Amino acid sequence: MNDTPRYTLDDLLAIMARLRDPERGCPWDAQQTFDSIAPYTLEEAYEVVDAIDRKDHAALRDELGDLLLQVVFHARMAEEAGLFRFADVVEAISDKLVRRHPHVFADARYADAAEQTRAWEAIKAGERAAKGERDDSALAGIARGLPEWQRALKLQQRAATVGFDWPGPDPVLDKLEEELEEVRAEFAAGAPVERLEDEIGDVLFVIVNLARHVKVDPSRALRRANAKFERRFRRMEALARAAGETLLGKTLAEQDALWDRAKAEERE
Repeated sequence: MNDTPRYTLDDLLAIMARLRDPERGCPWDAQQTFDSIAPYTLEEAYEVVDAIDRKDHAALRDELGDLLLQVVFHARMAEEAGLFRFADVVEAISDKLVRRHPHVFADARYADAAEQTRAWEAIKAGERAAKGERDDSALAGIARGLPEWQRALKLQQRAATVGFDWPGPDPVLDKLEEELEEVRAEFAAGAPVERLEDEIGDVLFVIVNLARHVKVDPSRALRRANAKFERRFRRMEALARAAGETLLGKTLAEQDALWDRAKAEERE
């Protein structure tokens, strides 16, 4: 850890302003817009999560810097357009944190985490009302731009705040079996892709619900499954190359045998 950093946050803001200068800055940075930068913002957030998953703290430091750059980038473009400044971003989030934590910064007291969650949602509902938003549904304010796994989870969490929830994982497992049978029935009936999309969507939604009930993050679980698949598949390719072959030239049964071998090596 560097106790005497060469740069401060003010330096970063100044660097960003220089990069955006239409005459003395970087042509690429200067021509960017909110829309063109948005995909990079999402990508950097995922790279932060990846570094955390890998427990690579040096990479985490760098990825957090990249994510901070995205905030500074958007704030600079907003300032140029006369919308708001970086200082306004800091002010807004600081105000929100204090307002939403009255049990820390004021005299509120909550009996347990569940009561705190209900109070949190009530505070957010009050914020929406203050902005003139008229949607009083328990599901109000859930962003539509979230990854669908995350949005499904938030929809379920909100519904649970008014008691619309399974009592535990067992009935969710029963529901999952029911939804899988409906998928089988649609396949057997030669259903069009729209019907299959409907039923498979129900299966995925129930899987998110199951993960929620057993306190598993569905996004993290899927990331781990992806990493596991990639690791084993790459090992299959390596085993085939070691034999002077490729996966493309093998039958599915032969590929399955390599997959089983890769799994067995991991267990060992």
